[in-house]
Amino acid sequence: MKKLTSALLTISLGALSHLPLAHAGSESGAYLGFGIGQSSVEVSELDQSFSADETGYKFILGYNFGVIPLLDLGIEGAYVNFGKAEDGQFENELTAWDGFGLVGLSFGPLGLFGKAGFAAWDNETSIGQISTSTSGTDPVYGIGARLQIASVSARLEYEYYDFDSDVDASMTSLSLLYTF
Repeated sequence: MKKLTSALLTISLGALSHLPLAHAGSESGAYLGFGIGQSSVEVSELDQSFSADETGYKFILGYNFGVIPLLDLGIEGAYVNFGKAEDGQFENELTAWDGFGLVGLSFGPLGLFGKAGFAAWDNETSIGQISTSTSGTDPVYGIGARLQIASVSARLEYEYYDFDSDVDASMTSLSLLYTF
């Protein structure tokens, strides 16, 4: 009985390795996605400090080259809205356009990745009747994990925005992507 079970298990695993799902991590091509998550924003403007955690979202467009087995190389752009933070008379709204290079390790449908790039950001702050606007282009870094089945993938990631100003931001998000 043990030999029959062992033979069936071997045949089953061999058959599964030829299914597209077993090689799902090697999907290459253009992808679109949407993410939602927890953003953290700290602002020091007009001699005031403010920190808030809000729900943020992002739209993602990218391309995975998939030229080397087990290694994912890609480029990605995103629009990120960190949410609108309010605390009494203090209001803050931060948005960014991101551009990344991605490098990842693919283990079938599972993968780990890191990314680095730049964000062109805009921050609007109001304290009572006084409003300020700051903007810039600064580095952004991220790490994450993904699960990809066929052309659909889910990613859990953390991004840190290294703004050279009075604004600090980060975002932890869950994204769904579709590869064409």
